[in-house]
Amino acid sequence: MDSDWLNYSLDLVSGNGCTLSVEQRVVLQTSLVILKKNYNFHRVLLWGKIVGLKEDYFIAQGRGEDEMKDKKNLYSFNCLDWFLLPSVTDSMIEEVSTTAKGHFIGDPSYLYERQKQGEGVEVPEQEATAKVTEENRLAVTVHRIDEEASVVPRGAFIRSPHGLVQMNRSFCGLSRSEAGKLDNFLHFSVSKNLKRKSYQEMADLNPAFDFMDPLSEDIPKGLWNLQFECASKVCVMRSRLWLGLTFYHLPMTPQHGYIYIGDGTKNLDIPFML
Repeated sequence: MDSDWLNYSLDLVSGNGCTLSVEQRVVLQTSLVILKKNYNFHRVLLWGKIVGLKEDYFIAQGRGEDEMKDKKNLYSFNCLDWFLLPSVTDSMIEEVSTTAKGHFIGDPSYLYERQKQGEGVEVPEQEATAKVTEENRLAVTVHRIDEEASVVPRGAFIRSPHGLVQMNRSFCGLSRSEAGKLDNFLHFSVSKNLKRKSYQEMADLNPAFDFMDPLSEDIPKGLWNLQFECASKVCVMRSRLWLGLTFYHLPMTPQHGYIYIGDGTKNLDIPFML
């Protein structure tokens, strides 16, 4: 959620009890402004909080000229001092998915270890153990949640003919009837299903708006809980895949955003919940 509307946005998504304390809000309002200036970001978002056993990670996300490609994630323990997370690679994702398990500890230097399975070939002891730092695990977790559960209303972002993705300044929000349909909400990530569509399906799409996948195409169905709160004035969606991710949108206004407050683990029991 945008740091410029932090207090207002947090109040709208606090219906499930997941929110930040008054002290944390006050510190964030100051530190995120300084963060934006120090890193020359176009805007800064409070991404959320990942709960650890010893310490909690507060995550901020800075956006550049291209909202989708120019993203940097940072973490903090006190909402004041921020540290840049490493860039995520395919090899890092594979290492984290096979090595790091369980709850976050709250120590970026903590090492997760796993014994590699040999195939009858003797391997030196140092090479036989796969090691992953919790900082790398944190970077991969934030990346995966962004890929699978970040949400924006249709029309809130626009892509230029040169491929530049930016906020749509003329976006005035969805109507209340539109806000009640998953078709009008998109994953804010590179589309995975667009190339599979037929020419007939592509004919109904606007390339400036429909360059992302709608939530209605998620498999299996039922990964999102959509409801209206605050006297039916706010559209709120919660992910069942990543428990703790909450999205909000005020119909007929450009106000929208999402925040994740959870333990950073994927809900593998989702088949039994649907």
